[in-house]
Amino acid sequence: MLVDSHCHLDRLDLSAHAGSLDAALDAARARGVGHFLCIGVSADNAAAVKALADRYADVDCSVGVHPLDLEPGAAPALEWLLGELEHPRVVAIGETGLDYHYEPEAADLQREAFRLHLEAARLTAKPVIVHTRAARADTLALLREAALPQAGVLHCFTEDWEMAKAALDLGFYISLSGIVTFRNADELRDVARRIPVDRLLVETDSPYLAPIPYRGKPNLPQYVYEVAEFLATLRGVDTETLAAQTTANFQRLFPLARVNRA
Repeated sequence: MLVDSHCHLDRLDLSAHAGSLDAALDAARARGVGHFLCIGVSADNAAAVKALADRYADVDCSVGVHPLDLEPGAAPALEWLLGELEHPRVVAIGETGLDYHYEPEAADLQREAFRLHLEAARLTAKPVIVHTRAARADTLALLREAALPQAGVLHCFTEDWEMAKAALDLGFYISLSGIVTFRNADELRDVARRIPVDRLLVETDSPYLAPIPYRGKPNLPQYVYEVAEFLATLRGVDTETLAAQTTANFQRLFPLARVNRA
């Protein structure tokens, strides 16, 4: 069984499934995907991801504010975030983090918001889902500053082994997406070979970043199979073994998720 550990079910392009989310999820289930973590990115979509988690037994969700979805000049309120995290199907915080690639001018606000999410993680003991781009030093500095007692994950990882090793040393997991299949991703493939087997997750980040051979098309949760298959070959194991290990890793990192492994 596979888990798509990071997908945006409320944002999928469903044209390949006649506009039906039910059909899209069924297509993923038919390929062995047994659970989905639907990710919150803003206060506006918190209700949507919670509703999807309530609707489907094999969907859980997270709530948080993506660094590129912050309201100008204002970090989200800690009280709001803590209230959202009380929902029984909200199993994680985020995604949160830093993205200086697109909005370097908002670095101060992003750091403030990231600290707020990390404080919520400390208070609730729920794992944090971290987005980081062009902000390596600050991301690691804030994670070290937070000194969380529980693990989190650097999702859709695209950095080098040095950053991966630093995150692993802090107890974090590394999640890989379809980017690892891209032709120009040699450095990332080196990282993918070196991640300890018990710290690896797979994801689609759908509807973004579809793996080869679907690159350039809308991504879907069913394509997490291609990510897992590629990683299995890269690491010299069979796909079933990698699927079982990454599912076990997901359950360890997100113990509140209701994963049915039967």
